[in-house]
Amino acid sequence: MPASPYDSVVPDTAVLLIEDDPTVADIVTKYLRREGYEVKHTRDGADGLNLALKGPPGCIVLDLMLPSLGGLEVCRQLRLALAVPVLMLTARDTEDDRVTGLEVGADDYLAKPFSPRELVARVKALIRRDQLQPSALDDGVEPIQIGSLHIDIGRRLVLRKGTEVSLTAREFDLLTYLITHPRQALSRGDLLEAVWGYTFGDPSTVTVHVRRLRGKLETDPAHPELIQTVWGVGYRWSP
Repeated sequence: MPASPYDSVVPDTAVLLIEDDPTVADIVTKYLRREGYEVKHTRDGADGLNLALKGPPGCIVLDLMLPSLGGLEVCRQLRLALAVPVLMLTARDTEDDRVTGLEVGADDYLAKPFSPRELVARVKALIRRDQLQPSALDDGVEPIQIGSLHIDIGRRLVLRKGTEVSLTAREFDLLTYLITHPRQALSRGDLLEAVWGYTFGDPSTVTVHVRRLRGKLETDPAHPELIQTVWGVGYRWSP
């Protein structure tokens, strides 16, 4: 087996930075190392994907615009193999770009120019949330059967008509929080803090993850019955 690029460190303290702008890469690396993270940097998308697959780090900071293989494709391929948290960076700040990044599996999104301190805080939150043991999130919740949908939070397993539904780690954490707070109107800010671990950031992160969950769980995602919209507030789990 090839040696991991993070063999000398605890994986949860390792960050893989895939960024082709040398100035941004230098600043991000300095701030992360100042906080005790071991940073592995590459400017090439294909090289970054290979590094991640050889030795998954605690978090990946991924630029959208990259040579050889773009950030969106890197993220798509990562999600086929890994559940490691991904923070996507981009100079493109339109809503479509944000949504696209999240829909291919990024856990969070940060537009350039950004505060290095905010980036560090988001990396910390993503890694901290990912370190939580499943029992800390899922303990004591009985399996739920809703029509053809079977949800076993304790086993982190969802079946639809007997076939397993593939959820990312963040999607499952969001589903868990909704299920364990039934019939409560939860704002996007509430969900951002509870599931992502911080109170700042782009609320479209929550919106896109709810949309993805509906697409995988609801009989008719356009008219959701399980994850309902509470207009002017947020969302509510109403089985």
